[in-house]
Amino acid sequence: MSLADIAFDRYYTYDEMTERLKALAAAYPELATLSSIGKSLQGRDVWLMEIGNPKTGPALEKPGYYIDAQIHAEEHATSATALYAIWHLLTQYGRDEEVTRLVDSQAFYILPRINPDGAELSLQPPYYNWCGNGRFLPGFDRIEGLIPDDIDGDGFLVWMRVPDSRGEWKKSESNPDIMVQRRPGEEGGQYYRLYPEGTIRNFDGVNVPIEKPFDGNMNRNFPTNWSPQEYGAGTHPLSEPEAAAMAKLILDHPNICGMCAYHTHGGIIMRPSMTKPDSAMSAADINLYKEIGKVGTELTGYPTVSIYEDFTPDKTKVRRGGLMDWTYEEMGIISFGTELWDLERTAGVPKEGYYNLYPRNEAVQQKVYDYVKTHMADKGWRDWKPFDHPQLGPVEIGGMVNIWTYRNPPGFLLEEICRTNVLFNLKHAAAAPRVKIDHVAVEPLGAGLYKIRAEISNHGYLPTNLSSVAIANNVAKPVIATVEIEGGELVMNPLRADLGHLAGRNERLYPWSPWGQQWSATAKPVEWLVRIEGKGRVTVIAQSEKGGTHRVETSIG
Repeated sequence: MSLADIAFDRYYTYDEMTERLKALAAAYPELATLSSIGKSLQGRDVWLMEIGNPKTGPALEKPGYYIDAQIHAEEHATSATALYAIWHLLTQYGRDEEVTRLVDSQAFYILPRINPDGAELSLQPPYYNWCGNGRFLPGFDRIEGLIPDDIDGDGFLVWMRVPDSRGEWKKSESNPDIMVQRRPGEEGGQYYRLYPEGTIRNFDGVNVPIEKPFDGNMNRNFPTNWSPQEYGAGTHPLSEPEAAAMAKLILDHPNICGMCAYHTHGGIIMRPSMTKPDSAMSAADINLYKEIGKVGTELTGYPTVSIYEDFTPDKTKVRRGGLMDWTYEEMGIISFGTELWDLERTAGVPKEGYYNLYPRNEAVQQKVYDYVKTHMADKGWRDWKPFDHPQLGPVEIGGMVNIWTYRNPPGFLLEEICRTNVLFNLKHAAAAPRVKIDHVAVEPLGAGLYKIRAEISNHGYLPTNLSSVAIANNVAKPVIATVEIEGGELVMNPLRADLGHLAGRNERLYPWSPWGQQWSATAKPVEWLVRIEGKGRVTVIAQSEKGGTHRVETSIG
Protein backbone atom coordinates (compact mmCIF):
# COMPACT_ATOMS: atom_id res chain seq x y z
CA MET A 1 0.00 0.00 0.00
CA SER A 2 1.09 3.64 -0.48
CA LEU A 3 1.38 6.35 2.14
CA ALA A 4 -1.51 8.10 0.39
CA ASP A 5 -3.76 5.42 1.88
CA ILE A 6 -3.07 6.70 5.40
CA ALA A 7 -6.09 8.87 6.06
CA PHE A 8 -7.18 10.30 9.40
CA ASP A 9 -10.92 10.43 8.88
CA ARG A 10 -11.63 6.83 9.86
CA TYR A 11 -10.70 4.05 12.29
CA TYR A 12 -8.52 1.10 11.29
CA THR A 13 -8.80 -2.58 12.07
CA TYR A 14 -5.73 -4.39 13.37
CA ASP A 15 -4.73 -5.62 9.89
CA GLU A 16 -5.25 -2.17 8.37
CA MET A 17 -3.24 -0.55 11.14
CA THR A 18 -0.45 -3.09 10.72
CA GLU A 19 -0.33 -2.45 6.95
CA ARG A 20 0.04 1.27 7.48
CA LEU A 21 2.73 0.91 10.15
CA LYS A 22 4.72 -1.39 7.88
CA ALA A 23 4.31 1.03 4.98
CA LEU A 24 5.66 3.92 7.05
CA ALA A 25 8.62 1.86 8.30
CA ALA A 26 9.41 0.77 4.74
CA ALA A 27 9.18 4.31 3.39
CA TYR A 28 11.49 5.76 6.07
CA PRO A 29 13.97 3.01 6.97
CA GLU A 30 16.62 5.54 7.96
CA LEU A 31 14.38 7.00 10.67
CA ALA A 32 11.82 4.36 11.68
CA THR A 33 12.04 0.88 13.15
CA LEU A 34 8.90 -1.21 13.62
CA SER A 35 9.05 -4.07 16.11
CA SER A 36 6.79 -6.09 18.37
CA ILE A 37 7.21 -5.71 22.12
CA GLY A 38 5.13 -8.81 22.77
CA LYS A 39 1.99 -10.76 21.97
CA SER A 40 -1.54 -10.10 23.15
CA LEU A 41 -3.56 -12.82 24.84
CA GLN A 42 -4.98 -13.82 21.45
CA GLY A 43 -1.59 -13.76 19.74
CA ARG A 44 -1.54 -10.37 18.03
CA ASP A 45 1.66 -8.31 17.95
CA VAL A 46 1.77 -5.18 20.08
CA TRP A 47 3.59 -2.85 17.72
CA LEU A 48 6.25 -0.32 18.67
CA MET A 49 7.48 2.33 16.24
CA GLU A 50 10.82 3.78 17.26
CA ILE A 51 11.73 7.02 15.48
CA GLY A 52 15.06 8.82 15.50
CA ASN A 53 18.11 9.60 13.41
CA PRO A 54 20.92 7.08 14.09
CA LYS A 55 23.37 9.29 12.18
CA THR A 56 23.25 11.76 15.09
CA GLY A 57 23.98 9.14 17.72
CA PRO A 58 22.52 6.09 19.45
CA ALA A 59 18.94 6.39 20.66
CA LEU A 60 19.77 5.64 24.30
CA GLU A 61 22.21 8.57 24.31
CA LYS A 62 19.37 11.00 23.56
CA PRO A 63 16.31 12.11 25.54
CA GLY A 64 13.37 9.84 24.87
CA TYR A 65 9.65 10.58 24.49
CA TYR A 66 6.97 7.92 24.85
CA ILE A 67 3.39 7.81 23.52
CA ASP A 68 0.88 5.02 24.00
CA ALA A 69 -2.71 4.56 22.88
CA GLN A 70 -5.73 2.32 23.14
CA ILE A 71 -5.00 0.57 26.40
CA HIS A 72 -8.81 0.53 26.61
CA ALA A 73 -10.60 -1.35 23.86
CA GLU A 74 -13.24 1.18 22.84
CA GLU A 75 -10.96 4.24 22.71
CA HIS A 76 -10.32 4.19 18.96
CA ALA A 77 -9.50 7.88 18.56
CA THR A 78 -6.38 7.32 20.66
CA SER A 79 -4.95 4.83 18.19
CA ALA A 80 -5.58 7.26 15.35
CA THR A 81 -3.73 9.99 17.25
CA ALA A 82 -0.68 7.80 17.91
CA LEU A 83 -0.62 6.78 14.24
CA TYR A 84 -0.79 10.47 13.33
CA ALA A 85 2.22 11.14 15.58
CA ILE A 86 4.22 8.51 13.69
CA TRP A 87 3.08 9.82 10.31
CA HIS A 88 3.77 13.45 11.24
CA LEU A 89 7.28 12.82 12.57
CA LEU A 90 8.28 10.85 9.48
CA THR A 91 6.60 12.82 6.70
CA GLN A 92 7.56 16.23 8.12
CA TYR A 93 11.21 15.37 8.77
CA GLY A 94 13.31 17.71 6.62
CA ARG A 95 10.29 19.96 6.05
CA ASP A 96 9.31 21.15 9.50
CA GLU A 97 12.07 22.76 11.55
CA GLU A 98 10.83 21.52 14.95
CA VAL A 99 10.16 17.96 13.76
CA THR A 100 13.60 17.77 12.14
CA ARG A 101 15.37 19.06 15.24
CA LEU A 102 13.50 16.65 17.53
CA VAL A 103 14.00 13.56 15.34
CA ASP A 104 17.72 14.40 15.08
CA SER A 105 18.18 15.04 18.80
CA GLN A 106 15.72 12.69 20.49
CA ALA A 107 14.22 9.20 20.34
CA PHE A 108 10.47 8.57 20.09
CA TYR A 109 8.81 5.36 21.27
CA ILE A 110 5.21 5.08 20.09
CA LEU A 111 2.77 2.25 20.86
CA PRO A 112 -0.27 2.93 18.68
CA ARG A 113 -2.44 0.05 19.94
CA ILE A 114 -1.62 -1.57 23.27
CA ASN A 115 -4.83 -3.60 23.36
CA PRO A 116 -5.26 -5.09 19.87
CA ASP A 117 -7.65 -7.87 20.97
CA GLY A 118 -10.09 -5.57 22.69
CA ALA A 119 -9.86 -2.96 19.95
CA GLU A 120 -10.62 -5.50 17.24
CA LEU A 121 -13.69 -6.74 19.07
CA SER A 122 -15.11 -3.27 19.74
CA LEU A 123 -14.52 -2.16 16.12
CA GLN A 124 -16.95 -4.80 14.89
CA PRO A 125 -20.76 -4.87 15.31
CA PRO A 126 -22.37 -4.73 17.80
CA TYR A 127 -19.57 -2.38 18.98
CA TYR A 128 -19.06 -3.46 22.58
CA ASN A 129 -18.59 -0.42 24.78
CA TRP A 130 -15.98 -1.90 27.08
CA CYS A 131 -12.30 -1.52 27.93
CA GLY A 132 -11.15 -5.14 28.34
CA ASN A 133 -8.39 -7.04 26.59
CA GLY A 134 -8.59 -10.53 25.11
CA ARG A 135 -8.80 -12.58 28.30
CA PHE A 136 -12.60 -12.74 28.26
CA LEU A 137 -15.28 -11.72 25.80
CA PRO A 138 -17.79 -9.17 27.13
CA GLY A 139 -20.27 -10.89 29.41
CA PHE A 140 -18.11 -13.95 29.99
CA ASP A 141 -16.60 -12.22 33.01
CA ARG A 142 -20.00 -11.81 34.67
CA ILE A 143 -21.51 -14.48 36.84
CA GLU A 144 -25.11 -13.40 36.72
CA GLY A 145 -27.38 -10.47 36.05
CA LEU A 146 -27.43 -8.37 32.89
CA ILE A 147 -25.21 -9.70 30.09
CA PRO A 148 -24.57 -7.27 27.19
CA ASP A 149 -26.15 -8.62 24.01
CA ASP A 150 -27.53 -7.22 20.76
CA ILE A 151 -30.90 -8.83 21.39
CA ASP A 152 -32.77 -7.08 18.58
CA GLY A 153 -30.04 -7.94 16.05
CA ASP A 154 -29.62 -4.45 14.57
CA GLY A 155 -25.82 -4.53 14.92
CA PHE A 156 -25.64 -1.99 17.77
CA LEU A 157 -25.53 -2.22 21.54
CA VAL A 158 -27.66 0.55 22.94
CA TRP A 159 -30.21 0.94 25.77
CA MET A 160 -33.43 -0.61 27.00
CA ARG A 161 -36.14 1.53 28.55
CA VAL A 162 -38.40 -0.67 30.64
CA PRO A 163 -41.80 0.58 31.87
CA ASP A 164 -41.73 0.49 35.68
CA SER A 165 -43.82 2.50 38.13
CA ARG A 166 -40.78 2.58 40.44
CA GLY A 167 -38.54 3.89 37.69
CA GLU A 168 -36.14 6.81 37.90
CA TRP A 169 -36.74 8.08 34.36
CA LYS A 170 -39.48 9.53 32.20
CA LYS A 171 -39.72 10.67 28.60
CA SER A 172 -39.13 14.36 27.99
CA GLU A 173 -42.32 16.21 27.19
CA SER A 174 -40.59 18.14 24.40
CA ASN A 175 -38.67 15.21 22.90
CA PRO A 176 -39.74 11.64 23.76
CA ASP A 177 -36.38 10.33 22.52
CA ILE A 178 -34.75 11.90 25.58
CA MET A 179 -35.03 10.41 29.06
CA VAL A 180 -35.03 12.80 32.00
CA GLN A 181 -34.81 12.14 35.72
CA ARG A 182 -38.00 11.81 37.74
CA ARG A 183 -38.02 14.55 40.35
CA PRO A 184 -38.19 13.91 44.10
CA GLY A 185 -41.81 13.46 45.16
CA GLU A 186 -43.06 13.18 41.57
CA GLU A 187 -45.93 10.72 41.03
CA GLY A 188 -48.66 9.94 38.53
CA GLY A 189 -46.72 9.64 35.31
CA GLN A 190 -45.29 6.93 33.04
CA TYR A 191 -41.88 5.98 34.40
CA TYR A 192 -39.05 3.76 33.24
CA ARG A 193 -35.90 1.98 34.27
CA LEU A 194 -32.90 2.32 31.94
CA TYR A 195 -30.55 -0.63 31.35
CA PRO A 196 -27.83 -1.45 28.85
CA GLU A 197 -29.14 -3.71 26.08
CA GLY A 198 -28.87 -7.39 26.98
CA THR A 199 -30.36 -10.47 28.61
CA ILE A 200 -30.49 -11.39 32.29
CA ARG A 201 -28.78 -14.48 33.64
CA ASN A 202 -30.48 -16.09 36.67
CA PHE A 203 -33.27 -13.52 36.64
CA ASP A 204 -35.39 -13.65 39.81
CA GLY A 205 -38.26 -11.80 38.20
CA VAL A 206 -37.68 -8.63 40.21
CA ASN A 207 -34.11 -7.36 40.38
CA VAL A 208 -31.78 -6.72 37.41
CA PRO A 209 -28.26 -6.76 38.89
CA ILE A 210 -25.40 -5.43 36.75
CA GLU A 211 -21.97 -6.66 37.82
CA LYS A 212 -18.81 -4.75 37.14
CA PRO A 213 -16.50 -6.53 34.71
CA PHE A 214 -13.52 -7.95 36.58
CA ASP A 215 -11.09 -8.34 33.69
CA GLY A 216 -9.14 -6.17 31.37
CA ASN A 217 -8.76 -2.60 32.59
CA MET A 218 -5.04 -2.61 32.00
CA ASN A 219 -4.67 0.93 33.30
CA ARG A 220 -5.20 -0.56 36.76
CA ASN A 221 -2.62 -3.32 36.23
CA PHE A 222 0.58 -1.40 37.06
CA PRO A 223 2.62 -1.90 40.24
CA THR A 224 2.25 1.40 42.12
CA ASN A 225 -0.75 1.41 44.49
CA TRP A 226 -2.09 -1.73 42.79
CA SER A 227 -5.24 -3.17 44.35
CA PRO A 228 -7.31 -6.25 43.43
CA GLN A 229 -10.41 -4.22 44.30
CA GLU A 230 -9.98 -2.01 41.24
CA TYR A 231 -12.19 -2.68 38.23
CA GLY A 232 -10.20 -4.90 35.87
CA ALA A 233 -6.96 -4.75 37.88
CA GLY A 234 -5.99 -8.33 37.03
CA THR A 235 -4.85 -11.08 39.36
CA HIS A 236 -1.59 -9.29 40.22
CA PRO A 237 0.44 -6.31 38.95
CA LEU A 238 1.41 -6.73 35.29
CA SER A 239 -0.64 -9.94 35.03
CA GLU A 240 -1.74 -8.93 31.52
CA PRO A 241 0.90 -9.63 28.85
CA GLU A 242 0.29 -6.34 27.06
CA ALA A 243 0.82 -4.31 30.26
CA ALA A 244 3.89 -6.37 31.15
CA ALA A 245 5.38 -5.67 27.71
CA MET A 246 4.74 -1.94 28.16
CA ALA A 247 6.47 -1.96 31.53
CA LYS A 248 9.50 -3.77 30.11
CA LEU A 249 9.75 -1.28 27.27
CA ILE A 250 9.77 1.65 29.69
CA LEU A 251 12.29 0.03 32.01
CA ASP A 252 14.55 -0.90 29.08
CA HIS A 253 14.63 2.74 27.95
CA PRO A 254 15.82 4.82 30.92
CA ASN A 255 16.28 7.80 28.58
CA ILE A 256 12.49 8.35 28.54
CA CYS A 257 11.84 11.71 30.17
CA GLY A 258 8.38 12.56 28.84
CA MET A 259 5.21 10.54 28.31
CA CYS A 260 1.67 10.88 27.03
CA ALA A 261 -0.91 8.12 27.46
CA TYR A 262 -3.99 8.68 25.28
CA HIS A 263 -7.55 7.95 26.37
CA THR A 264 -11.08 9.03 25.51
CA HIS A 265 -13.17 10.96 26.37
CA GLY A 266 -13.58 14.35 28.03
CA GLY A 267 -11.30 16.82 26.25
CA ILE A 268 -8.86 17.25 29.14
CA ILE A 269 -5.14 16.87 29.82
CA MET A 270 -4.63 14.96 33.06
CA ARG A 271 -1.66 15.27 35.37
CA PRO A 272 -0.73 13.50 38.61
CA SER A 273 -1.57 12.59 41.20
CA MET A 274 -4.10 9.79 40.96
CA THR A 275 -4.15 9.22 44.71
CA LYS A 276 -3.00 12.43 46.43
CA PRO A 277 -4.19 16.03 46.67
CA ASP A 278 -1.96 18.77 45.34
CA SER A 279 -1.11 19.74 48.91
CA ALA A 280 0.69 16.40 49.30
CA MET A 281 2.71 16.81 46.10
CA SER A 282 5.97 18.61 45.41
CA ALA A 283 5.20 22.29 44.78
CA ALA A 284 8.04 22.45 42.26
CA ASP A 285 6.62 19.49 40.33
CA ILE A 286 3.11 20.97 40.29
CA ASN A 287 4.49 24.23 38.87
CA LEU A 288 6.35 22.26 36.23
CA TYR A 289 3.22 20.29 35.26
CA LYS A 290 1.11 23.45 35.14
CA GLU A 291 3.55 25.31 32.91
CA ILE A 292 3.83 22.47 30.40
CA GLY A 293 0.07 21.92 30.66
CA LYS A 294 -0.53 25.56 29.67
CA VAL A 295 1.17 24.83 26.36
CA GLY A 296 -1.15 21.87 25.84
CA THR A 297 -4.20 23.97 26.64
CA GLU A 298 -3.15 26.66 24.15
CA LEU A 299 -2.75 24.09 21.38
CA THR A 300 -5.73 21.81 22.07
CA GLY A 301 -8.20 23.89 24.05
CA TYR A 302 -8.19 21.15 26.70
CA PRO A 303 -7.83 22.25 30.33
CA THR A 304 -5.05 20.60 32.34
CA VAL A 305 -6.42 19.05 35.54
CA SER A 306 -5.31 16.89 38.46
CA ILE A 307 -6.67 13.34 38.32
CA TYR A 308 -7.25 13.35 42.07
CA GLU A 309 -8.49 16.91 42.50
CA ASP A 310 -10.67 17.24 39.40
CA PHE A 311 -11.32 13.78 37.93
CA THR A 312 -12.07 11.71 41.04
CA PRO A 313 -15.71 12.18 42.08
CA ASP A 314 -15.34 10.23 45.33
CA LYS A 315 -12.01 11.04 47.00
CA THR A 316 -12.40 7.98 49.27
CA LYS A 317 -12.21 5.77 46.18
CA VAL A 318 -9.08 6.82 44.33
CA ARG A 319 -7.91 5.04 41.21
CA ARG A 320 -5.07 2.61 41.89
CA GLY A 321 -2.58 0.76 39.72
CA GLY A 322 -2.54 3.34 36.92
CA LEU A 323 0.33 3.77 34.48
CA MET A 324 0.88 7.42 35.39
CA ASP A 325 1.23 6.71 39.08
CA TRP A 326 3.92 4.18 38.28
CA THR A 327 5.85 6.32 35.80
CA TYR A 328 5.68 9.54 37.81
CA GLU A 329 5.23 8.49 41.45
CA GLU A 330 7.97 5.86 41.26
CA MET A 331 10.26 6.94 38.42
CA GLY A 332 9.69 10.67 38.32
CA ILE A 333 8.98 10.76 34.58
CA ILE A 334 6.87 13.78 33.59
CA SER A 335 3.71 11.96 32.51
CA PHE A 336 0.44 13.26 31.10
CA GLY A 337 -2.72 11.40 30.19
CA THR A 338 -4.92 13.05 27.56
CA GLU A 339 -8.65 12.33 27.34
CA LEU A 340 -9.41 13.10 23.71
CA TRP A 341 -12.72 14.45 22.39
CA ASP A 342 -15.59 16.13 24.20
CA LEU A 343 -18.98 15.57 22.59
CA GLU A 344 -20.79 17.94 24.93
CA ARG A 345 -18.41 20.86 24.37
CA THR A 346 -18.48 20.22 20.61
CA ALA A 347 -22.29 20.32 20.77
CA GLY A 348 -22.14 23.74 22.41
CA VAL A 349 -22.45 22.75 26.07
CA PRO A 350 -20.30 24.81 28.47
CA LYS A 351 -17.68 22.78 30.33
CA GLU A 352 -18.84 22.53 33.95
CA GLY A 353 -17.35 19.24 35.07
CA TYR A 354 -14.57 16.89 34.08
CA TYR A 355 -16.10 13.54 35.04
CA ASN A 356 -19.62 13.37 33.65
CA LEU A 357 -21.29 9.97 33.57
CA TYR A 358 -24.47 11.29 31.97
CA PRO A 359 -25.67 14.64 30.55
CA ARG A 360 -26.50 16.91 33.44
CA ASN A 361 -30.00 18.01 32.45
CA GLU A 362 -32.61 18.05 29.71
CA ALA A 363 -31.16 21.10 27.97
CA VAL A 364 -27.75 19.45 27.73
CA GLN A 365 -29.28 16.24 26.44
CA GLN A 366 -31.18 18.13 23.77
CA LYS A 367 -28.04 19.87 22.49
CA VAL A 368 -26.15 16.58 22.41
CA TYR A 369 -29.10 14.83 20.73
CA ASP A 370 -29.32 17.51 18.04
CA TYR A 371 -25.60 17.30 17.33
CA VAL A 372 -25.56 13.51 17.16
CA LYS A 373 -28.63 13.32 14.91
CA THR A 374 -27.12 15.92 12.58
CA HIS A 375 -23.49 14.76 12.43
CA MET A 376 -23.36 11.08 13.41
CA ALA A 377 -26.47 9.69 11.68
CA ASP A 378 -27.54 6.10 12.38
CA LYS A 379 -24.15 5.09 13.77
CA GLY A 380 -24.53 7.47 16.70
CA TRP A 381 -28.26 7.24 17.40
CA ARG A 382 -30.74 4.38 17.11
CA ASP A 383 -34.42 5.25 17.12
CA TRP A 384 -36.39 3.65 19.94
CA LYS A 385 -38.29 0.55 18.79
CA PRO A 386 -40.67 -1.78 20.68
CA PHE A 387 -39.25 -5.20 21.54
CA ASP A 388 -40.60 -8.18 23.47
CA HIS A 389 -37.78 -8.94 25.90
CA PRO A 390 -37.53 -12.62 26.93
CA GLN A 391 -37.43 -11.73 30.65
CA LEU A 392 -38.66 -8.15 30.98
CA GLY A 393 -41.55 -8.27 28.55
CA PRO A 394 -42.43 -5.23 26.41
CA VAL A 395 -39.54 -2.76 26.30
CA GLU A 396 -38.11 -0.23 23.88
CA ILE A 397 -34.55 -0.50 22.53
CA GLY A 398 -32.61 2.45 21.15
CA GLY A 399 -30.88 5.66 22.11
CA MET A 400 -27.26 6.76 22.03
CA VAL A 401 -24.53 4.48 20.67
CA ASN A 402 -21.96 5.50 23.26
CA ILE A 403 -18.88 4.16 21.49
CA TRP A 404 -19.54 6.30 18.39
CA THR A 405 -20.73 9.41 20.20
CA TYR A 406 -19.28 10.00 23.65
CA ARG A 407 -16.24 7.75 23.27
CA ASN A 408 -15.07 8.61 19.74
CA PRO A 409 -15.58 11.56 17.40
CA PRO A 410 -16.99 11.36 13.88
CA GLY A 411 -14.41 10.92 11.16
CA PHE A 412 -14.60 14.46 9.82
CA LEU A 413 -13.35 15.83 13.17
CA LEU A 414 -10.69 13.21 13.80
CA GLU A 415 -7.66 14.63 11.96
CA GLU A 416 -7.77 18.03 13.69
CA ILE A 417 -7.99 16.31 17.09
CA CYS A 418 -4.98 14.19 16.15
CA ARG A 419 -3.00 17.16 14.85
CA THR A 420 -3.39 19.52 17.80
CA ASN A 421 -2.69 16.85 20.39
CA VAL A 422 0.43 15.63 18.58
CA LEU A 423 1.69 19.21 18.42
CA PHE A 424 1.43 19.29 22.22
CA ASN A 425 3.41 16.03 22.38
CA LEU A 426 6.18 17.66 20.38
CA LYS A 427 6.27 20.71 22.66
CA HIS A 428 6.41 18.41 25.69
CA ALA A 429 9.22 16.43 24.07
CA ALA A 430 11.06 19.67 23.29
CA ALA A 431 11.05 20.51 27.03
CA ALA A 432 13.47 17.65 27.73
CA PRO A 433 16.79 18.34 29.46
CA ARG A 434 19.66 18.74 26.96
CA VAL A 435 23.14 18.35 28.39
CA LYS A 436 25.86 20.02 26.34
CA ILE A 437 29.57 20.75 26.68
CA ASP A 438 29.61 24.48 26.08
CA HIS A 439 33.34 25.04 26.11
CA VAL A 440 36.58 23.08 26.43
CA ALA A 441 39.75 25.05 27.22
CA VAL A 442 43.28 23.61 27.10
CA GLU A 443 45.92 25.53 29.08
CA PRO A 444 49.59 24.43 28.65
CA LEU A 445 51.48 24.47 31.94
CA GLY A 446 54.86 23.34 30.69
CA ALA A 447 56.76 20.04 30.98
CA GLY A 448 54.02 18.30 28.95
CA LEU A 449 51.30 19.22 31.46
CA TYR A 450 47.94 20.63 30.38
CA LYS A 451 44.92 21.81 32.35
CA ILE A 452 41.66 20.75 30.71
CA ARG A 453 38.64 22.78 31.74
CA ALA A 454 35.14 22.00 30.46
CA GLU A 455 31.85 23.79 31.07
CA ILE A 456 28.87 21.46 31.11
CA SER A 457 25.34 22.82 31.10
CA ASN A 458 21.68 21.94 30.67
CA HIS A 459 20.07 23.74 27.74
CA GLY A 460 16.63 22.22 28.33
CA TYR A 461 13.49 23.36 30.09
CA LEU A 462 13.38 20.39 32.47
CA PRO A 463 16.11 19.60 35.01
CA THR A 464 18.28 16.56 34.39
CA ASN A 465 16.54 14.83 37.32
CA LEU A 466 13.14 15.64 35.71
CA SER A 467 11.23 15.95 39.00
CA SER A 468 11.49 16.25 42.78
CA VAL A 469 9.92 12.78 43.04
CA ALA A 470 12.85 11.26 41.14
CA ILE A 471 15.30 12.73 43.66
CA ALA A 472 13.18 11.69 46.65
CA ASN A 473 12.98 8.12 45.32
CA ASN A 474 16.72 7.96 44.54
CA VAL A 475 16.08 7.15 40.89
CA ALA A 476 17.50 10.39 39.43
CA LYS A 477 20.97 9.75 37.99
CA PRO A 478 23.63 12.49 38.20
CA VAL A 479 25.31 14.13 35.24
CA ILE A 480 28.74 12.55 34.73
CA ALA A 481 31.75 14.12 33.04
CA THR A 482 34.67 11.99 31.90
CA VAL A 483 37.80 12.56 29.85
CA GLU A 484 39.50 10.18 27.42
CA ILE A 485 43.21 10.77 26.71
CA GLU A 486 45.11 9.63 23.61
CA GLY A 487 48.90 9.85 23.71
CA GLY A 488 49.13 10.73 27.40
CA GLU A 489 47.85 10.13 30.90
CA LEU A 490 45.72 11.63 33.65
CA VAL A 491 47.76 13.31 36.40
CA MET A 492 45.23 14.90 38.74
CA ASN A 493 41.47 14.75 39.55
CA PRO A 494 39.26 11.72 39.03
CA LEU A 495 38.70 10.55 35.49
CA ARG A 496 34.97 10.53 36.22
CA ALA A 497 33.38 13.61 37.82
CA ASP A 498 29.93 13.49 39.40
CA LEU A 499 28.25 16.84 38.68
CA GLY A 500 24.99 16.03 40.41
CA HIS A 501 21.83 17.45 38.82
CA LEU A 502 21.63 20.45 36.52
CA ALA A 503 18.55 22.65 36.72
CA GLY A 504 16.47 23.64 33.73
CA ARG A 505 14.72 26.86 32.73
CA ASN A 506 11.53 25.76 34.50
CA GLU A 507 13.08 26.70 37.84
CA ARG A 508 13.27 30.39 36.85
CA LEU A 509 9.70 31.43 36.13
CA TYR A 510 10.28 34.93 37.52
CA PRO A 511 13.22 37.12 38.62
CA TRP A 512 14.95 35.87 41.73
CA SER A 513 13.15 36.48 45.03
CA PRO A 514 14.01 35.28 48.53
CA TRP A 515 10.37 34.20 48.88
CA GLY A 516 10.27 32.24 45.64
CA GLN A 517 11.74 28.98 44.42
CA GLN A 518 15.49 29.17 44.87
CA TRP A 519 17.71 28.67 41.87
CA SER A 520 20.03 25.73 41.33
CA ALA A 521 23.03 25.56 39.00
CA THR A 522 22.25 25.04 35.33
CA ALA A 523 25.95 24.60 34.48
CA LYS A 524 29.09 23.40 36.24
CA PRO A 525 32.79 23.41 35.40
CA VAL A 526 35.08 20.42 35.62
CA GLU A 527 38.88 20.28 35.38
CA TRP A 528 41.58 17.65 34.79
CA LEU A 529 45.37 17.77 34.72
CA VAL A 530 46.86 15.61 31.98
CA ARG A 531 50.37 14.91 30.69
CA ILE A 532 50.92 14.56 26.95
CA GLU A 533 54.43 14.42 25.51
CA GLY A 534 54.28 15.60 21.92
CA LYS A 535 50.94 15.29 20.14
CA GLY A 536 47.76 13.84 21.58
CA ARG A 537 44.02 14.21 21.90
CA VAL A 538 41.50 14.58 24.72
CA THR A 539 37.79 13.83 24.46
CA VAL A 540 35.46 15.28 27.08
CA ILE A 541 32.20 13.36 27.51
CA ALA A 542 29.12 14.62 29.35
CA GLN A 543 26.53 11.93 30.11
CA SER A 544 23.01 12.29 31.45
CA GLU A 545 20.48 9.46 31.55
CA LYS A 546 17.66 11.87 30.66
CA GLY A 547 19.59 14.72 29.02
CA GLY A 548 21.66 12.76 26.54
CA THR A 549 25.37 12.34 25.84
CA HIS A 550 27.67 14.94 24.27
CA ARG A 551 31.33 14.56 23.22
CA VAL A 552 33.91 17.19 22.32
CA GLU A 553 37.38 16.27 20.97
CA THR A 554 40.38 18.56 21.22
CA SER A 555 43.85 18.05 19.72
CA ILE A 556 46.90 18.90 21.82
CA GLY A 557 50.42 19.69 20.68
